[in-house]
Amino acid sequence: MFRPKSLAIAAGLCALALAALLPFSAHGGANHHSHGKLLLAFHTMFGVEGAFIEEENPLLGIAGDELPWEIAAARGKLDRDGNLSLVVKGVVFKDDPSVPPELRGINDETEFRAAVSCTTEENEQVVQRNLFSPGFPATPEGNSAIRTHFDLPDPCLAPAVFVLAGSEDAWFAVTGFETEEEGGEGD
Repeated sequence: MFRPKSLAIAAGLCALALAALLPFSAHGGANHHSHGKLLLAFHTMFGVEGAFIEEENPLLGIAGDELPWEIAAARGKLDRDGNLSLVVKGVVFKDDPSVPPELRGINDETEFRAAVSCTTEENEQVVQRNLFSPGFPATPEGNSAIRTHFDLPDPCLAPAVFVLAGSEDAWFAVTGFETEEEGGEGD
């Protein structure tokens, strides 16, 4: 037997399910709800090492530190208004032969700073804009919480977030990742 009320309920449920799956609203904008201003969220960062060390190969115009660093954990978000919230743990010198033994596994900086790098345009030219925060306390274990504001350029394309020394413009970590290679397991 045909039941119009059951059919209407089923159609309504299908429409709700479809709407939940669609990333864009009927108005053409992103359906972000409370995260409408979120520009970048991340849970990984890459510690400076290899070809990124020192000034020979700067990343987005920012030179890497002169020694390799590692990072145990990171969680951050940057919104379109320029508000950055970043918590890092274990930003320390890497256990590497190039690092003096007394520095391995520690952070020798009392402060970390953040930098945000945006690709933008000025006078019909594509340019890189790097913005730097003031310093925030960092522990010898390499832990720090950075909450700051940047005046982002408009547009701000392909943003990257860096952790830098409190006393210089060399980066220790940047948004990104590296797959750790584990030897012997099906290589």
